[in-house]
Amino acid sequence: MNTERVALIGGRGYTGAAFLPLLSRHPGLELALASSSSQAGTSLREIDPDWPDAEARLVALSPDDVAGVDARVWVLALPNGASAPWVAAIGAAHPDALIVDFGADYRFEPDWVYGLSEWNRAALAGARRIANPGCYATGAQFALLPIRDFLTRAPVVFGVSGYSGAGKTPSPRNDPARLADNLIPYGLVGHVHEHEISVHLGRPVRFHPHVASFFRGISLTVSVNLSDELDSAALLDLFRTAYREAPLVEVAAEIPEIRDIRGRPGLKIGGFSVDQRQPFRATFVVVLDNLLKGAASQALQNINLALELEELAGVEHG
Repeated sequence: MNTERVALIGGRGYTGAAFLPLLSRHPGLELALASSSSQAGTSLREIDPDWPDAEARLVALSPDDVAGVDARVWVLALPNGASAPWVAAIGAAHPDALIVDFGADYRFEPDWVYGLSEWNRAALAGARRIANPGCYATGAQFALLPIRDFLTRAPVVFGVSGYSGAGKTPSPRNDPARLADNLIPYGLVGHVHEHEISVHLGRPVRFHPHVASFFRGISLTVSVNLSDELDSAALLDLFRTAYREAPLVEVAAEIPEIRDIRGRPGLKIGGFSVDQRQPFRATFVVVLDNLLKGAASQALQNINLALELEELAGVEHG
């Protein structure tokens, strides 16, 4: 197997730091460099204690420097709005490169493949520009895509995330003191993930995000109105059928909890409940790790699919 070299831009953020351990276990990928604009010189073992090279460190890199980097795969683990200069520079210097953007910058661009891995495998094969989905948007779409054609009105998605989802830039949403014994609602209308879910689902969605005092993980409670009467058993069977070829998606009768999935590269869907007073109304729950299936492990799935490698290489033990 040929080994492809990967450049990680933004190796000190939460999602970049989650990507490094996955990369270290991949049999067909190797790190060319990991960069940080603010913490160049930091040992990679401070980020991933098991990193195999004790001498490897974060480096300073700007878009002007990319021509000198020997890498075919570029992973942009950057804040929203920061990717464009990198994409332009990489495209000019390495026209055949694969670029995977963790941010929201290209999720609505027709020239980029939307990387919802299990639902978009055909388009991802051979792709060279991949927009990694948002963490909330990943969970919500896995919840709604199997029943998209049954929806009669906008689903309501109530989401709670750990504060790693707010990134490292200080704010009330990642301040442990502010979050202690607290739950903070935010972005109550017009959240970027509401738009993302609605566009890619092809249906309007109402999304209400919250952040809690735990560090990582997402729980989404999804309430839907359906065109057909489907009891809990029928919904369970429908979802199990939809994901029978998806080893990272676990469908179960019981309500899943964040602790069931934290630190794992997949997601879990369950708790299917139908209101006996309104039998067209159903509610269920999705949980995922926002740093893995919501970011890093899904990105690695997408890289594998784009390079036509085994889809779960480096992923399944995440």
